[in-house]
Amino acid sequence: MSDYRVIADRIADDIARGRLVPGQRLPPQRRFARAHRIAPSTAGRVYGELVRRGLVVGEVGRGTFVRAAPAAPEGRALVEPVTAAPVNLELNYPSVPGQSELLAPGLAPLLRPDVLTDALCTAAADGTPAARAAAARLLTVPGWRPEPAQFLFTGNARQAIAAALASLVRPGGRVGVEELTYPLVKEIAGRLGIALVPVGGDGEGPRPDALRAAHRAAPLSALYVQPTLHNPTSLTMSEPRRRELAATAVELGLPVVEDRIWSFLRPDATPLAAHAPGLTHVVDGLSKRVAPGLTAGFLVVPPDRVEAVAAAVRSGGWSAGRFALEAAVRWAGDGTVERLVAAKRADAARRQRIVAAHLGAFAVRSDPHAYVAWWELPAPWRADTFTAAAAAHGIAVTPGTAFAVDPHRTPDAVRLGLASVSEGELGRALRRLAWLARESGPPGGGPGGPPVRTA
Repeated sequence: MSDYRVIADRIADDIARGRLVPGQRLPPQRRFARAHRIAPSTAGRVYGELVRRGLVVGEVGRGTFVRAAPAAPEGRALVEPVTAAPVNLELNYPSVPGQSELLAPGLAPLLRPDVLTDALCTAAADGTPAARAAAARLLTVPGWRPEPAQFLFTGNARQAIAAALASLVRPGGRVGVEELTYPLVKEIAGRLGIALVPVGGDGEGPRPDALRAAHRAAPLSALYVQPTLHNPTSLTMSEPRRRELAATAVELGLPVVEDRIWSFLRPDATPLAAHAPGLTHVVDGLSKRVAPGLTAGFLVVPPDRVEAVAAAVRSGGWSAGRFALEAAVRWAGDGTVERLVAAKRADAARRQRIVAAHLGAFAVRSDPHAYVAWWELPAPWRADTFTAAAAAHGIAVTPGTAFAVDPHRTPDAVRLGLASVSEGELGRALRRLAWLARESGPPGGGPGGPPVRTA
């Protein structure tokens, strides 16, 4: 075992035994190196190993801190409850009153034995003609109408992302992403052997000049972006920025994976695919529009990419279930999806008003149409100490570290998922969190507690 791992094991043991407490700051790497009589480069590897294990978090300009909240288990990606907190603002699946009553009639015809036999089979990667036509109608927005022949289907949108990336990027390849990105994309990249490269951005999203610079540094194989209601910040790119970014992708010949899973809440936002149709692979699905338990993922791909992406769907075992596709065809055809979308748009707007009422005095970034809010915490709170403190009060929130691509550039922010609790619970939870941020404080009374002694 390398020396740096031995030293990392000792620090890990100190954390496990409580000799180093959550929120405590480790010394600067050079001081740590002197204290342990090792090279500064070895100290850097020790700290990197501790970050990799999820035991500490490094923050540019502030230092390295013992985590106050455990890292999210690998593979969970904010889709499964693993917290005992009674109010869970991590999960984010919207549901509206009467949803089950709306969905039930569409399922009834599928329960006939003669229909059910076919519906219980696995669907082909390109689904059925009826599914392709229904999905094309569902995803059409002003300025963009996808062709049914360009559609492929997966079990859910997360599988659609995996299939698109697997078809575009070889192991060892580089994919540009926003500096804060969907946590599952980090996990998919790790499994596929892909390196994620954060592309510098601003209030408009990724900057075209930063994309060019990242591509010049070492060629990118693809770009993954969420231009509409970005998770976690809820940012929606302006139309000029979309055109600029699409033009840059065309200039570089760079394929784009456009995640539009929340776009049904902002139908006014034209997809990047409208501006770069020959390069853009659009990902969408039913989990947010309808329900997470019976869903399908949609992939709209350039015409010359259909077979390559279909092969990735098949080889990954990501094919959609025929039952879900048949249900989707009926729900889209009888207006059920349209009614659910209208109800969820109104529901999201109400929940944003609750956020404004309770957190209006804080630096909260959001969108009136979104089901998320991005809270930039007041000093001296850090993301992990606030997450731990919130959990102690029975509220689960997601630390900004879950979304950061660079583990050394972690925002002092938390994401609030607004969809998975009742409006009453949401209001009470936000009132408690506002009190916590304003009246309480992190361990040690300062930015992360006292530093670790080195001798």
